[in-house]
Amino acid sequence: MCGLAGLFDLRGDRPVDRGLVRAMTDALTHRGPDDSGYLIEPGVGLGHRRLSIIDLAGGHQPIFNEDDSVAVVFNGEIYNFQDLMSELTALGHRFKTRSDTETIVHAWEEWGEACVERLRGMFAFALYDRARGCVFLARDRLGIKPLYYSCLPDGRVIFGSELKALLVHPDLDRTLDPRAVEDFFALGYVPDPRSIYRAAAKLPPGHTLLLRRGDAHPVPRCYWTPCFEGDVDGPLDALGDELMARMSEAVRLRMIADVPLGAFLSGGVDSSAVVAMMSTLQDEPVNTCNISFGEKAFDEAPYARAMADRYHTRHHSRTVDPNDFDLVADLPRVYDEPFADSSALPTYRVCEEARRHVKVALSGDGGDEVFIGYRRYRWHHYEERVRRRLPQALRGPLFGLAGRLYPKMDWAPRPLRAKATLQALARNSADGYFHSVSLMPNDLRERLYSPAMKRNLQGYRTPQLFAEHLADAPSDHHLAQIQYLDMKTYLPGDILTKVDRASMAHSLEVRVPLLDHPFVEWAGRVSPALKLQGREGKFLFKKALETHVPHDILYRDKMGFGVPVGQWFRGPLRNRIEGLADNPALAESGLFERSAVQAMVRAHLSGARDYTQPLWALVMFAGFLENVHQIESKKPQETMCREPSFT
Repeated sequence: MCGLAGLFDLRGDRPVDRGLVRAMTDALTHRGPDDSGYLIEPGVGLGHRRLSIIDLAGGHQPIFNEDDSVAVVFNGEIYNFQDLMSELTALGHRFKTRSDTETIVHAWEEWGEACVERLRGMFAFALYDRARGCVFLARDRLGIKPLYYSCLPDGRVIFGSELKALLVHPDLDRTLDPRAVEDFFALGYVPDPRSIYRAAAKLPPGHTLLLRRGDAHPVPRCYWTPCFEGDVDGPLDALGDELMARMSEAVRLRMIADVPLGAFLSGGVDSSAVVAMMSTLQDEPVNTCNISFGEKAFDEAPYARAMADRYHTRHHSRTVDPNDFDLVADLPRVYDEPFADSSALPTYRVCEEARRHVKVALSGDGGDEVFIGYRRYRWHHYEERVRRRLPQALRGPLFGLAGRLYPKMDWAPRPLRAKATLQALARNSADGYFHSVSLMPNDLRERLYSPAMKRNLQGYRTPQLFAEHLADAPSDHHLAQIQYLDMKTYLPGDILTKVDRASMAHSLEVRVPLLDHPFVEWAGRVSPALKLQGREGKFLFKKALETHVPHDILYRDKMGFGVPVGQWFRGPLRNRIEGLADNPALAESGLFERSAVQAMVRAHLSGARDYTQPLWALVMFAGFLENVHQIESKKPQETMCREPSFT
């Protein structure tokens, strides 16, 4: 795994500041501590930080083609590189290394922009073609690897693996994007293609961006999008056998490495499936890593140990202090943008533990999105049945009134907490699903935002984003539609961002076999009825695994990977929460109503309401303002504006 940074001049071949490109690249040293390399010439600069995984001696980047007319800096792994090498060699290309990176430059020579369609893996890269006078940016299909870019006013385009590389450039406008702020407080992350800054963007998953001299307005091009046709049905045994064969291949390809390799083992279904496959594919015991916070409600360590014992893995388990909240101040610097998924804390710790033993780790991320594993999918399925039976004209007033009258009982057992379900049933499909996944509901965000923030939003609200994605979904099935929606928003924006930043903070490469794109494409053809049966999500996946994973792991309730943030707020972090309304960074931003923050804090601390998620989002946003935004904004300007800096 690596980090890349660079710039390209759309207006010609003006001189490039070598020191600036080096500084942008050095901001990513954590992603690649083993080596660095640069290409600097008029109009273009490429920088690379390398984490050596394959061809340790020969994989220095940038890597060039035979006549040095094409160069690439690359972050990721191409798992079918050996097959591509054979094919490209037969077509007359000559390889100087055995690195997967070199296949990219020859694939570009042979197939041009369509080269990405031949790549199987996780990747973000910048390729420079001297003869054509262009830079080609690309990101993998599912968005496993990140890539940010910004078109500067002077006609230069800067790009990098993380936002921190772009923030080194003095000409990047640090104006916050009000829509990104709204998205963050609605979802807990900033979804692609937005970034927290209006002048910067993420290249979306499955997209490329061709930068050519003379082209003032480059536009990303989509080369792949998830599809859930659901047209494959048949005997469970036959489908289960095919699933296992395809998953085994995806895991096998991700076990190619010239450095120590292992796996995360949480004790859940997906990580257990990956470890089971790895154990059948190698003779040596698999290195497995697990952490626990010592809190029973969050502790899956016994299940992880059961899997480790079954497959005789070399298991490394670490119990973390349940009051391990020191990371709260560090997370904003790790993520650059505001990020409010509290499972970033244990993810950071498990990556830290894994890096003590291996340099590459396989994870089970993606299984819930691919095979309908989240509980919210089941609830959406139930709600859609009601929506189909009752027209909106009747359903809206009926359930809207019931939702308003039903008390908010965060403290009660789950069956009694029906308010959210009633409110969701009053809405259409897009708004109902948004309501079920949102970090804070629409009315709470309305109370939280200042008048200036509301003006700058110009009517935009995040549910519009959900409606747009659902309208584009290539399926009429309601479950397939929200799978598509999650793969456009939650998967790249939350899950994959969380793992990428946490792992790269420790120079650890994480590979995700359940997001192997041929595997995802095949799973997308499996009928939704074989993924969700009754109350059982991931039905086909679990049935196929019954001879590989213990029944108690496959069919226990999903626990998640969390930390006791709500308890922290009423205990050791109480002082921080009590002072949130008067936090100088939040106050100076001009984004929020102080009285609304105070009300949330009082209600949470008294136990009247559970505002854990909204308060965590405010803590993370304050941390971003203090540790990223204010520091970076002082480079081009000396003072912070009291009004939101949106214009």
